[in-house]
Order: sequence, then structure tokens, then C-alpha cells
Amino acid sequence: MKIYGLQKMTLLDFPGKVACTVFLGLCDFRCPFCHNFELVDGTAPVLYTEEEFFEYISKRRGLLDGVAITGGEPCVHKDLPDFIARIRDLGFQVKLDTNGNHPAILKEVLDRGLVDYVAMDIKNSPEKYAMTAGLDHLDLGNIKESISLIMGSGIGYEFRTTVVNELHSKEDFAEIGHLIQGARKYVLQNFTDRDTVPFGGFNPASKQDLEDFAWEAGRFVESAEIRGVD
Repeated sequence: MKIYGLQKMTLLDFPGKVACTVFLGLCDFRCPFCHNFELVDGTAPVLYTEEEFFEYISKRRGLLDGVAITGGEPCVHKDLPDFIARIRDLGFQVKLDTNGNHPAILKEVLDRGLVDYVAMDIKNSPEKYAMTAGLDHLDLGNIKESISLIMGSGIGYEFRTTVVNELHSKEDFAEIGHLIQGARKYVLQNFTDRDTVPFGGFNPASKQDLEDFAWEAGRFVESAEIRGVD
């Protein structure tokens, strides 16, 4: 496993835990508003070997509660379950971020009890999903299967959407609510432009729109909240 980034301590990425965040490369989506596109297309430099990463976290036992694994898309890596198992063998809890397009890998890590928390991105309403993911076609069966696996897992989880003014409307969030109906937690996080975003012309939603979107989706889930907006 090649490590493309390491945030050595965070209080935000793993709810309720002091954690580090490890960034894996590659992704099968091409979201035009992605913050980490240099990880998606493989242009980012490798910063740590797997052994260097494990040497680092071995020294942080007792200081960190857990490890958050993000990307890119971690589940494109077939060796992800064994990578997580090594982390857990050192006594750390694990949070996994995923786009939900790889339910077989997700099922394996859940069945083996390897993760304690999963955050899955919900890109948009079903009719806009492929477009928002930057693809011509997308099998929503994978997305729906991953949603079902996560909701039935018994572990902590959240579904989340990065809200982009040009890509999302109020009607989309009613459809997203249907897609994840009954979920414990749904988070809306506003788009923030960065130099690494591959395409220009995108803007965040207004605070009022975010509140309206959260209300729309909140009719179908236990909790819908806005993150990172004052």
C-alpha cells in the first residue's frame, strides 16, 4: 500500500476520537469538484511506504485512538482489508471513507469486523449521480448495496454530500433522502474551492440553501446536519 498523505493528528476526521488520517491514492470516480484530485489521477507523490507508515503509528500507541483511512478511494485496493487488519493489530480503531462503489470490499471489512466507523459519500440524486461523479455511466446497484451494508452493520456511520451550487437543487435532497431512508446520520458539507479542484466554475451553496436542503433530506433520516458552516 502506497501512502500519499498523512495528517498526524486530527480531532475532526474520526468522530469522538483522536486520530491520524492516512490518504491512499487512486479513485474510480472523477468528481469535477474533488479536493484531492492529485490523489485520484495519480500525480501526487508517494510520501510513505507501508512499512514507514506502520513504523510511525506503532510509536503513537497510547497517544492516538484511531486511524481514518481516506483517499482517493480506499476500496479500489484489493489489499485494503489486510492493511486495515494490521492497523487493528496495533490496537487502533479504524474509520473508513468510501464512495460506495465497491460493495464486495466493503462487505469484507464489515464482515471481518475491521472498521468501527464508515463515512460514505452520497454524490447526488440517482438521476444526477453519474454526472456528479464525473462518469458517463454508473451502476447504482453498487451504491444501493453499500448503503444497505452500512446501515445493517451495527457500527457507527454517516452518509454525507458535498454540496455544490451548480450541481445540487432542493429536489435532489428529497431523492437523496429516499435513497438513504432510515439512516441514522446524514451530513451536508459545503463545497470549498481549492487549487487542487480539477475544474473551475463551481461555488458553495448559500447558508439558506443548505438549511433548506438539510430539512428536505431530514424528513427521511434520523438526523440531518450541516457541517463546517458558521
